[in-house]
Amino acid sequence: MKSSKKLLVVSQHFWPETFRINDLCDFLLEKNCDIEVLCGIPNYPKGKVFDGYSVFKNRKQYHKGMLVKRALEVPRGTNTNFRIFINYVSFPFAGLFHIPRFLTKDYDKIFIFQTSPVIMGLPAILLGKLKRIETTMYVLDLWPENLFSVLDIKNKFLRKLATKISHWHYRHTDKLIVLSEKMKSRVMEVTNIAEENIIVIPQVCEKIYETDIVDKKLATKFSKGFNVLFTGSITPAQSFETIIAAAKQLKSEGLKDINWIIVGDGMSRKWLEDEVKKAGLTNNFHFEGMKPMEDIPRYTTMTDLLVGCLVKSDLLEATIPAKVMSYFAAGRPMVLAMDGEVQNLINNAVKCGYVGPTEDPNALAENIKKVYKLSTRQRKAMGDRGRDYHFKHFERNINLKKLHDFIFS
Repeated sequence: MKSSKKLLVVSQHFWPETFRINDLCDFLLEKNCDIEVLCGIPNYPKGKVFDGYSVFKNRKQYHKGMLVKRALEVPRGTNTNFRIFINYVSFPFAGLFHIPRFLTKDYDKIFIFQTSPVIMGLPAILLGKLKRIETTMYVLDLWPENLFSVLDIKNKFLRKLATKISHWHYRHTDKLIVLSEKMKSRVMEVTNIAEENIIVIPQVCEKIYETDIVDKKLATKFSKGFNVLFTGSITPAQSFETIIAAAKQLKSEGLKDINWIIVGDGMSRKWLEDEVKKAGLTNNFHFEGMKPMEDIPRYTTMTDLLVGCLVKSDLLEATIPAKVMSYFAAGRPMVLAMDGEVQNLINNAVKCGYVGPTEDPNALAENIKKVYKLSTRQRKAMGDRGRDYHFKHFERNINLKKLHDFIFS
């Protein structure tokens, strides 16, 4: 048996939070990696520390054979801008205090799973410099672009500071994994990293999303009407304003039997629920809350259409969002309001749904009507085309093997 490869994984979010780093680590375990994880105290998305965890409880755990160490982290609380900022800076600052312990260990590689914020990678970068260990960062949220799409920062000094800090982190990582060629071009503009040390790998979804699971109770609950499903985080970047406006338009045109099913949670949920009430759509929207990943196929199996939107941002549109990757695997038609390469892929290459311009509720409503008018057989054929494409291009094992080989090359 080959000797195991020792890998330090740094990610602010990890199990029991439901991020794709969990499945990625499972794959690396399959590849005989000995993994230690530095992460935060679980509190996403509601901002409340999970039951069973605290400053004094479960800061050290073993999960599937991985040693998990949790740095102190100020929870997101009510998800105000101030609390998010404090949450962002608390993890990397607390992570620095773990460096002395890491100095006594021998890792072959260091891997950073970079969601927001980019500064979460600071302890890993510094450790890599001190120990001369190669670091690889998986760039899932490109900063500062992602930050500016969520927080309305108008102060020029603060924007410039955020840009400098973000680019510093990318420049001081040895290898970068990005989600698209456009992201690759962008990071090459702001770093001196050689092109061969930057690779494009999409953020693949877990195998569970490929399955159909019939849930009779859910099917009965939503047996009447046309089911439109959104799954994922409820944040400003998801442009729920577009969804609400489209829902109002469709209802005014007589399509009153549409069930808008929202599975997820996040910083904008309270705002969204209030806006739904103001729009007179309470009977049409169904908030199911955060569900375990294993339950998502129960919803996608009984749905007629999957929906998603984004706010305007060149870099947000530079790739296929993680949510859409799951939608492909689910094998159901999708209607999106997004710009960029996802439009050509879905509208022309795969033809598994319709994608209109970002923040265009009229186009979103018209595209939903197109699917609404299709027969069950036609909708199934559309969804099947998406799932077939998923297996050819986005399947988990193929892409994660590329990631593994890149980290250890």
